[in-house]
Amino acid sequence: MAGKLNKKFLSDNSIWLVFIGMCVIVTVASGGIFLSWNNIKSVLMSESVIGILTMGVMWAILSKGIDLSPGAVVALTSVISASMVQKADYADKLFPNMPDMPIIVGIVVAIIAGTLIGVLNGWLIAYTKIPAFIATLGTQLIAKALANMYTSAYPVPTLKDSFKFLGQGTIAGVMPVVVVICIIFVIVSGFMLTQTRFGKHVYAIGGNDQAARVAGINVEKNLIMVYTWCAFCASVGGILLAARSGSGNASYGLNYELDAIAAATVGGTSHSGGVCRISGVIAGILIMGVLKNGMLLLGMNAYLQQAFKGAIIIIAVVLDMRKNVKKV
Repeated sequence: MAGKLNKKFLSDNSIWLVFIGMCVIVTVASGGIFLSWNNIKSVLMSESVIGILTMGVMWAILSKGIDLSPGAVVALTSVISASMVQKADYADKLFPNMPDMPIIVGIVVAIIAGTLIGVLNGWLIAYTKIPAFIATLGTQLIAKALANMYTSAYPVPTLKDSFKFLGQGTIAGVMPVVVVICIIFVIVSGFMLTQTRFGKHVYAIGGNDQAARVAGINVEKNLIMVYTWCAFCASVGGILLAARSGSGNASYGLNYELDAIAAATVGGTSHSGGVCRISGVIAGILIMGVLKNGMLLLGMNAYLQQAFKGAIIIIAVVLDMRKNVKKV
């Protein structure tokens, strides 16, 4: 009995054991620098935007789909929000005649614009039946083009300090605001996943969409909600990125969707659909963050870093496929 319990514990928590092992290895290899508070805070801040995106992307994967548009949505919402919160006395404002407005207006407008991309994604996937890969690839290109046209491919700098606080400020001088916002998204997404009818329906759709229809689940409605939520997360991520960097830029968000997909995949979200654990996804986000930070601390070549990330994604998917084959 004890052996079975130990085996179950190892199986359920293997991803966290991998995370702890990586932390130990990186700490030793970096001479203890990894465990310094400044470095830990840097890792948390740099991974918070990716973490928020992952809280959306994992739903698309859970539903047996994919979303390639979050990075472009990040770019679009970063420039929209930034253009509306530039300092009033800045001589080269993107819109010189725009009246000074509260930052909440820029945030809301950017979120609406970004979320509409998700609504379009969901509608295309649910009602035209085209593959999610194709639908979101198309909207990715559209959102990126809109971001470049909106700014003529120029950055949007000199933002209000109250707006930049969202990305640069700290609570009680210790915890970065952007990390707190990421934690809120993790809690909300985890609650939706485990405690709501919506979460149960998405699990069912990912497991077998035809069986879900027979059970009376409105598959189309739920798919639209999945991709809307995914875009909402990306929209908030774009706003926070603009706040953290102090400017909006159409070049932001490059490959962010791939990092989010990697974190969700490493965290055990199955591309076969119907399998996702919020604790595993959290571990996946942290593992990817530790991996990137560790390679930077060790001075690893940037191209080699990308190769390592790619290899980890492939290994995670292969292990997921082998697990599913065994279940069958």
